[in-house]
Amino acid sequence: MNWGKWIVVAFVLFAVFIGIIVAISMRQDINLVSKSYYQDELVYQEKLNRKNNTEQLKQKPEVDIVENTYLKVYFPEAKFIEQGEVQLFRPSSGKFDQRFKLTSAADSVQVFRVTNLIPGAYRVKLTWTMEGIDYYLEKVIVI
Repeated sequence: MNWGKWIVVAFVLFAVFIGIIVAISMRQDINLVSKSYYQDELVYQEKLNRKNNTEQLKQKPEVDIVENTYLKVYFPEAKFIEQGEVQLFRPSSGKFDQRFKLTSAADSVQVFRVTNLIPGAYRVKLTWTMEGIDYYLEKVIVI
């Protein structure tokens, strides 16, 4: 073979390689941070106010995973939690996100069963209302 044929073969192989790379990348699942990203941004100031309220607490809530089976939320300053929600957000895939409602109670510890969590990093987004004041806390946990 002469050089011209090898150059053509190289271009054909390169084109096949690029085609394979494009096909693989088109099959990848691309998620936004949140399905309702734009609506979440509209309420950002409310979120900042909740964070500021949380910063004023002497002792902030603690969120832990116990034995990879339970999510424990402990409120050291809890007087009466009116309402709230715990969201486990998996940055790598929205399929593994979970939400739990906090029960209205004076109990300072709430436990949720989370047996189907796969190992990795999760962002815990905790929102609650206590004595008419709204609070928000984010924490990263690794399982």
